[in-house]
Amino acid sequence: MARITLDHLAHSYLARPKGEDDYALKEMNHEWGDGEAYALLGSSGCGKTTLLNIISGLLRPSAGRVLFDGRDVTDQPTTARNIAQVFQFPVVYDTMTVRENLAFPLKNRGADAAYVAKRVQAIASVIGMEAALDRKARGLTADAKQKISLGRGMVREDVNALLFDEPLTVIDPHMKWELRTQLKSLHREFGHTMIYVTHDQTEALTFADKVVVMYDGRVVQIGTPEELFETPAHTFVGYFIGSPGMNILPAKIEGDRALINGSSVALGRHYGPLAGDVTIGVRPEYARLSATEGLPVRIARVEDVGRHKIVRAEFFGNDINIIAREDEAIGADMTRVAFDASRINVYADDWRVEGEAA
Repeated sequence: MARITLDHLAHSYLARPKGEDDYALKEMNHEWGDGEAYALLGSSGCGKTTLLNIISGLLRPSAGRVLFDGRDVTDQPTTARNIAQVFQFPVVYDTMTVRENLAFPLKNRGADAAYVAKRVQAIASVIGMEAALDRKARGLTADAKQKISLGRGMVREDVNALLFDEPLTVIDPHMKWELRTQLKSLHREFGHTMIYVTHDQTEALTFADKVVVMYDGRVVQIGTPEELFETPAHTFVGYFIGSPGMNILPAKIEGDRALINGSSVALGRHYGPLAGDVTIGVRPEYARLSATEGLPVRIARVEDVGRHKIVRAEFFGNDINIIAREDEAIGADMTRVAFDASRINVYADDWRVEGEAA
């Protein structure tokens, strides 16, 4: 296992980048703890795979360094970094059996035959392929091949880190849940440093100890699922995490009040003068319909999703989503929305402002 340090790391695919916009990865400084499980989360093109390939040694950064346990590995090839990587699409040896595919990384390093057999059996159990161990990989389905690929990545116990690049893309939904559960179990048992790239928030939030949210080549927040939900450091985090995402409304902040299109909203904290593009953000879970208080809204529709209702409303051209209980009655006179003041976040130029206790 290894502590991974990104020291002034940046990358551009252009030979002569002229400015920040020419960088696929903007400069970052982060330290990821030994033995922790991280998920790199963000929309397509945000830089997740680029960062993973730099950590693995498949790509050399334009600037900065990568360190494993304080040792500079920036110029070391993948083989010298002692990592295992699982890619989005399965990489298996078709002429080998499932057993031979799983054993290959261990045999390639001269492991004892008895240990190899024991370890292969254990991993086959994890990926649900015990009955297929002696079948050739050729002819297996895409999701079966990806399970083999996952197994090969997990079979070694001595790696510095396990890197997963959207590994469950071709796996059926039920098996995705099973494999995520097994990955978490393996992490608890062996304590590998794991980095898991995904654009799926459910995968990220259920797999990782810490989620690394990326946007436009930047790491905009590293935090636990609870931190990302309750206190998004950037409006993108608020919008991207949650279903529906955070409501974001332009506002003028005066002390412990937000002024929005002539209406005043109480805040849970006190703020000094703010410059730039100022907004407030509040989760649909912390909004409620009212007949007497809050912002006047026009309700467009109500969606019953089983465990709760999602109320889609509009306020002066801004969409507002409200989550109501399944048994909550929504009367015709409920044309206002009120927010839980303690759950409102304030942003200036998309970045969260802390404020002071009111």
